[in-house]
Amino acid sequence: MAPANGGPQEDRNIQLIKDYYAAYATGNPEAVRPFLAPDIVWRIPGHHPLAGDKRGPEEAVAFFRGLADGKFKAEPIFFQAQGDLVVDIHRGWSNVGSGPEIDQLYALMFRIRDGKITEAQNFLTDMYQSDTFYWAHYPLKPLPGRLADER
Repeated sequence: MAPANGGPQEDRNIQLIKDYYAAYATGNPEAVRPFLAPDIVWRIPGHHPLAGDKRGPEEAVAFFRGLADGKFKAEPIFFQAQGDLVVDIHRGWSNVGSGPEIDQLYALMFRIRDGKITEAQNFLTDMYQSDTFYWAHYPLKPLPGRLADER
């Protein structure tokens, strides 16, 4: 097992995730696309309209488009790497002006392969706050449509 933050590969992987966060901070969802592997799986926990696995860059970027529409921000705090894994802790928040707000700590576990993110698993500190926020700001319309507002 490789030591945590033990070498050049871990340093490159941490830098990749820092660069991903810089791209995310631009507010342009397409800016994160170059960081995503073709077989990316981005896992969002919860019981809300944006929860579930996002498979492939198209679904992942669509998810980020929804976050951008909700003025969702992320402030990285901590990074640790071991082998092909990077874990970050960041503050995530949104204040869209009406309804419930969200402000909490998240941990993400990223798996890196060939300089691309192949997997991301989100862990949150307050699932109830998350579900309440997303249901309030991302309502579903009746089937067969998906989100009430096309993003």
